[in-house]
Amino acid sequence: MLKQWLDYIQNSQIYRSVFRTGWPDTARKKSMAMISSFLLHIHPVKVRLSGLKMSYTFCMGGITCLLFILLTVTGILLMFYYRPTVEWAYADMKDLEFSVSFGRLLRNLHRWTAHGMVLCVWLHMLRVFLTGSYKPPREFNWVIGVMLLLLTLLLSFTGYLLPWDQLAFWAVTVGTNMARATPLLGYDGPFAFLLGMRPDNDVRFALLGGTIVGQNALLRFYVLHCIVLPVAITLLMALHFWRVRKDGGISGRL
Repeated sequence: MLKQWLDYIQNSQIYRSVFRTGWPDTARKKSMAMISSFLLHIHPVKVRLSGLKMSYTFCMGGITCLLFILLTVTGILLMFYYRPTVEWAYADMKDLEFSVSFGRLLRNLHRWTAHGMVLCVWLHMLRVFLTGSYKPPREFNWVIGVMLLLLTLLLSFTGYLLPWDQLAFWAVTVGTNMARATPLLGYDGPFAFLLGMRPDNDVRFALLGGTIVGQNALLRFYVLHCIVLPVAITLLMALHFWRVRKDGGISGRL
């Protein structure tokens, strides 16, 4: 009876749409399943033996991806209780801590997961550098990884303002003031005169939506944190995983 059910499932249209070659019980079917399956397309047909060792990668890339998924889930849940306005942002944070059931757990899970993601991205980049995994033919994927690192830091920075407390306000004030010294794009930076930068059109103004940290800044940081940066990171992560497969999988000795 069980075998009949298994045969029925394996021959169903849904199963065949995912695993087009059937159950991988032979070497050829295993290779075909790895090549043609939608769920397994990020894996190459052959994997280097050294790449399978835990001590070689410490799964930093996979852990980072898992943390990003957890951040997305907890962030969506937090959006149900948060209003990005100067009148209500701080009050909503207090409600999450003291009024919403498991609100403090949800917020702290989101916050500590964000810290963990930043740490894991740094460790992943360090591992890639120390093992020489940035060398040809993987140099383009290294550039994508650097872009993901920068976007992760921006994701953490934009989320810093959302609680709208004194720590967030002054930390973002200092951080955006540093942006004024950006070469070419900041009006206090080198060569700013070449592009005609002023306090009302430089990179700091673009971040804050004005010249001070206020309602416009809170709304822009909210949109960047909840939509723009997560979408950009998702697209680059998909490209990053695809290039790992196209470049022959995880680097290392055979």
